Amino acid sequence: MIQIVKDSDTRPWFFLQTAHTTYGMWVMETGHLEHLYYGERITVDSQNPSSCAPLVIQRAFAPGNTCTYDREHPQISMEDICLEVSTLGKGDIREPFLEVRLDDGSVTSDFTFDSYEVITLKEREQCLQDSGLPHSYSEAETDSVECLQIILQDVTNHLELQLFYTLFEECDVITRSARLINHSDATVTLNRCLSAQLDLTEDYSMITHFSGAWAREMHREQISLHSGKFVNASYTGTSSNRSNPFMILGHKNTCETFGSCIGCNLIYSGNHYEALEKDSYGKLRFLSGINPQSFSWELTPEAHFDTPEAVLSYSSKGYGRLSRQLHSFIREHIVRGVWKRRPRPVLLNSWEACYFKIDERKLVQLAKAGADVGIELFVMDDGWFLGRNDDTSSLGDWEPDPKKLPGGIASLSKKIKALGMDFGLWVEPEMISENSRLYQEHPDWAMMIPGHPHSEGRNQRLLDLCNPEVQQYVIDSMTKVFSSGDIRYVKWDMNRNFSDIYSPYLPATKQGETAHRYVLGLYHIMDELTTRFPEILFEGCSSGGNRFDLGILSYFPQIWASDNTDALCRTGIQNSYSYGYPLSVFTAHVSSCPNHQTLRITPLETRFQVASFGVLGYECNLKDLSGSDLNAIREQITLYKKWRDVFQFGTFYRGTENEDSDSETLSWTCVSPDGRRAVGLFFRCLAVPNQSHDCYRPVGLLPDVKYHFYGRNIKYNLKDFGDLVNTVSPVHIKQGSALQEILSRFVNMDGEKEDLTAYGDTLMRAGIALKPAFAGTGYNSDTRLFPDFSSRIYFMEAVE
Repeated sequence: MIQIVKDSDTRPWFFLQTAHTTYGMWVMETGHLEHLYYGERITVDSQNPSSCAPLVIQRAFAPGNTCTYDREHPQISMEDICLEVSTLGKGDIREPFLEVRLDDGSVTSDFTFDSYEVITLKEREQCLQDSGLPHSYSEAETDSVECLQIILQDVTNHLELQLFYTLFEECDVITRSARLINHSDATVTLNRCLSAQLDLTEDYSMITHFSGAWAREMHREQISLHSGKFVNASYTGTSSNRSNPFMILGHKNTCETFGSCIGCNLIYSGNHYEALEKDSYGKLRFLSGINPQSFSWELTPEAHFDTPEAVLSYSSKGYGRLSRQLHSFIREHIVRGVWKRRPRPVLLNSWEACYFKIDERKLVQLAKAGADVGIELFVMDDGWFLGRNDDTSSLGDWEPDPKKLPGGIASLSKKIKALGMDFGLWVEPEMISENSRLYQEHPDWAMMIPGHPHSEGRNQRLLDLCNPEVQQYVIDSMTKVFSSGDIRYVKWDMNRNFSDIYSPYLPATKQGETAHRYVLGLYHIMDELTTRFPEILFEGCSSGGNRFDLGILSYFPQIWASDNTDALCRTGIQNSYSYGYPLSVFTAHVSSCPNHQTLRITPLETRFQVASFGVLGYECNLKDLSGSDLNAIREQITLYKKWRDVFQFGTFYRGTENEDSDSETLSWTCVSPDGRRAVGLFFRCLAVPNQSHDCYRPVGLLPDVKYHFYGRNIKYNLKDFGDLVNTVSPVHIKQGSALQEILSRFVNMDGEKEDLTAYGDTLMRAGIALKPAFAGTGYNSDTRLFPDFSSRIYFMEAVE
């Protein structure tokens, strides 16, 4: 609900009311928009402006050594005011929201209130339809989602700034974006135009951000800002694995279940910029949008520039509540298309089984092994197109290699379909290899500086997606590939960062537009292809999580979270993604051990259980696995299918112990929408000798409902006990001997059984004291074998 309180026709108050939050601002006496409040919902009397007075900071004199706005307002210094929009000049020396260089070379601009309008979401879509950017949306037939459009004018410079505030009340989310229009007679240059500004008087100086690198995505870090500025930004041409655009601002005492925090994200897939600045007066300014580094945009008379949409959400009940608000928003208002709510299939990817060494015979054999254990989708990864035997060639030449696929994609997809599975494949459409037919024919389609040596990344270069002709080539070539067989899934990869950024298509004066125009070109391509092929399940990928953002999720319903499939690493990666993204949008695979990224050996059950808290897939050579491992995988897939709706679309909760970076344990719980079914994970990193007791505390259950709590019935291989078996065996069993091998096939040790019934409040508040773990002092069927990197998965079902 949008409430307008009118003190006068020229100075209204605006209150954006969601289910549990209020965002307030008003028009100052100078005409500027002052931010007043963002927090728990408050009552606003629309008929009584004086009821809003407590929110306004009273000013008598400007702070010393500051510039006042003008002679008529000597008490106002823009340096000490919480603004909705800041610019260079007029006394505000903090980071600006907007930076415009005018035709005379000056950079001062000054935007004051002109008018406002409350519009529907459909009206906002119509207004922004030529922006080339993805936006939040709603499937609701009614126009219940409201948008406040505020128009500011720089009267001196003839510039207009439109601010869009969109309310998703049920999710407690407010989005912001902006449009700048040049009404002057001269071309102006944008050096910065961000999406959201949030000036705060409360101390939200505890920053949670997510840094990383390839195979080390989403490392959660917390920093307390005492003074100065913190910047979270990417300059890779993508949202990047170095710094995801999602951030949280919190109070010092905020934790998983308590305290105030504000989540901030950006619906954008390119260079982004988030900054939190604490000024000399203790106020905080948060900014989010396109990274201004090397950015510029020529704005001709009557032209406009649109910013990506920023996402804001406030929680008074800790990080957990914030995450669930954002999960709901992304599922309902970002992800779209036929796969929005459709259960995602369990896939088998060929990469770690074959790498580039693929052919139709080998792939069909691998697929048969997959079909035998219950795989639903078989994916042919890199190496299938003409001349592609390693990563040094062929990108751009999207034709099947007749030596590897003599019948083409049509023949292979038909054979996979005959096995009872759907077929999918890998592509990397944004790239070009120097050693390719496409490069020989169109070297000017590659993004590079003519006459200059070029930096390399994975032996490939970027196609210049600023060029409409290149965009059309990608659309046409991918349309041909996707139509060449019965293709139900596409993994869309992007394996190098931007460097030496230059578009041969653009003139010299527009080179500052290159990175953003690339992203707009990509969005055009993705929009066209997802419209042409609505039934294909597209999965985004960029060397894993190098482009994991809401922009990609606006077209592709899921993204490959990381090339690192190590179960231990994945607990941290997936736990961190969960702060801002729901489990249904990131994929996780069970791979072989030793792991291909870490050489770590983890139990097969742990690999499955961790990957289940995401969109499950497998990426191992099933043909080489033992019969016992294949039987275990068959049981895993059957179990996952039974609980898939809860894993993928349930409400997700993190255990409170997950917050402690030194914690040896981690727990997750997913609860069905009606609260009557739940599945939980309990994981331990390293075993602790002579410590047998653990407690799992589920979250999100219905307190007054009785649940049947139980675990899996697991048997252990004799080999898991090493030569400890000789303490009970009547004959000596040597490790690695033929006798041990034979016995391990027929003798299995029973695992512990967890089976009880209790009310939800008991399970959540008291927790479940699990069966004792092996502690070196004995073993029986009630002992939980829990060595390094072990986990358990538990199920809770309501009973009458």
